[in-house]
Amino acid sequence: MSTATIDRYQIEQIVREVVLGTLSAQFGSPDSHAPKLAVSISARHLHLTDEHVETLFGRGRTLTIHKPLYQDGFYAAEETVMVVGPKRRMLPSVRVLGPTRKASQVELAFTDAISLGIDCPVRASGDIAGSAGCVLVGPAGVVELSEGVIRAERHVHMNQRDAAYYGVKNGDRVSLRIESSCTLVLEDLLVRADETSKLEVHLDTDEGNAADLDHATRVELFKS
Repeated sequence: MSTATIDRYQIEQIVREVVLGTLSAQFGSPDSHAPKLAVSISARHLHLTDEHVETLFGRGRTLTIHKPLYQDGFYAAEETVMVVGPKRRMLPSVRVLGPTRKASQVELAFTDAISLGIDCPVRASGDIAGSAGCVLVGPAGVVELSEGVIRAERHVHMNQRDAAYYGVKNGDRVSLRIESSCTLVLEDLLVRADETSKLEVHLDTDEGNAADLDHATRVELFKS
């Protein structure tokens, strides 16, 4: 498989969004007034600080936008890095997402962590204290992370209007039912509510594949 094919596949996984608003309208919904819900698979990726961008890609470099993500202001960057775990196990081309952050963070699915030989905890994004470390290799340099490798716990972004509809607040937990060839209910999705986010569930590749999300016919978000 060529490098170009791998990169395109990773981008498709990052931004792959089942158009559940359309499917919900076609197949019906428990509540016709329910807000439009998107469920996206977030493939392995990483976030970088400005300093680490320069170390990995060259002095004065900034991230280059490749493709916008569903949430306004967020994007898949052109840049990729190699992620190296213990015993030199590696993922050769992991996509960087922007914008930059105050702390660098690598987000993996469980199978990715096994492949790298890293025992990474399930954490909310940004909660990296005491998590696993790795080495990042870019075209211009190397960054050794002492912590920052996590399995991002499944979560749902929403604005305050959506939160009021579901009767939840930031930090609460909800469940997601996915109807497909492998119908599945996922519990304990972390609610991340603010003023501007679009209603979107983020699952990792393992969770999305287990539910056959690509062939989902209906989804329902409900309070646990």
